[in-house]
Amino acid sequence: MLDSIEIDLRGTDNTVLTVYIDVADNSLSRKWLAALNDIIQHDLHLEKNYCWLGWTESTRTAEYLCTQINRSIMAINASTLDYRIQDFFSPGTVIQADLDIDHEQMNQLHRYFEDLQGTAGAMSAHYTAADDHTRWHIRQLNLLCHELESLVLSLRKSVQAPEWRRPSQLMCWLKAPRFELEAEDYDLFGIDTINRSMGGVYVGVNKAVGKHHWEVFCDEGRDSRISELVTTGLRTQTQAAADFDIEWARDPGAYPWQITQLAEFREWLARNGFDPDDRSLTIGHPQVGQVDLERSFGTTDYEAIWAQLAQHLDVYSVRTSTAGAIYNYRWSDPDYDLQQIRALK
Repeated sequence: MLDSIEIDLRGTDNTVLTVYIDVADNSLSRKWLAALNDIIQHDLHLEKNYCWLGWTESTRTAEYLCTQINRSIMAINASTLDYRIQDFFSPGTVIQADLDIDHEQMNQLHRYFEDLQGTAGAMSAHYTAADDHTRWHIRQLNLLCHELESLVLSLRKSVQAPEWRRPSQLMCWLKAPRFELEAEDYDLFGIDTINRSMGGVYVGVNKAVGKHHWEVFCDEGRDSRISELVTTGLRTQTQAAADFDIEWARDPGAYPWQITQLAEFREWLARNGFDPDDRSLTIGHPQVGQVDLERSFGTTDYEAIWAQLAQHLDVYSVRTSTAGAIYNYRWSDPDYDLQQIRALK
């Protein structure tokens, strides 16, 4: 173990639940921990409006997320940019009768974001010309798209297979500095790392590179072709930051249906011109730590853990052995968008 991290989660009644993370000792986690300590020491802004994905207990409902998407579309259309979005989102248009999400509409939403922001190292002319307020709304198109997709998946699972809900916790900081991935870091990627352990801590996918291969396969199906997709983003991750995900769902890796799906994914990659064994594609989730479930929750039972977490969906503080920071604000603050715009300047 390289280090221990403590995260205090705050409940609506201001009670505190502490989550304890053991940091693994590998090539990537050493760089990641150094970057995390730097972020904490500089007290960067934690994105609380993009933190808890797939939690049906959250007050960030499908109705709320659709309203926020439309709000950002209106702000972009009202800006001086030469780009207009003629689209409207509501639970009735994005959630289908079988409780699946309308992937075509969500892909189109992601395409708006790609057009407006561009990608890492190749920002679009629209984004360059936008003011701070408009840039914030452009960014929201991407974040809200992923959050809504995750929520609808959990809503469907809650009805069809409650034990396979996919709740997670994303820890992302505004303006987090990035570091370059090195050859040895790619060993931690691969199709086998798509399966994530409950309480596993993973370096997050760089949101500036668009959708990743597994995400596109799951959304579009085994018969899809890259050349026919709406989204343009399918790029290798070359950089990482101290951002990380905590997986709170169960690991499906040992179940026959998951084994079958991963086999189909390998075939899909080959048909689309990718080598399934090429770890430099950065498929999967490189693990840098693991939550001590017993110490944090007094149990390893997923239902009991979900019940505790569902009452504490607010990160209050983070501590490592060398740094600590308090995040005494909430995404529901009336001026939260202004807080973030100031942090982005």
